[in-house]
Amino acid sequence: MAMASHAPERFLRLNTVLDRTGLSRATLYRKIQAGTFPRQVKLAERCCGWRKSAIEEWLRNPMFYEVSD
Repeated sequence: MAMASHAPERFLRLNTVLDRTGLSRATLYRKIQAGTFPRQVKLAERCCGWRKSAIEEWLRNPMFYEVSD
């Protein structure tokens, strides 16, 4: 029986997200508040990141992206 091997989810830090999206920090956080950009995930006490898969999904269609609860 073959088992599906899924790579673990990767997380991107703020500077990487800003570089990949071309957004400013202020615009990124404004889009998070509006629900049109993926929310960050708390990784540690003073560390957060974004799921790489969520950022890639946003990049495929940024104008129509909405956060689903």
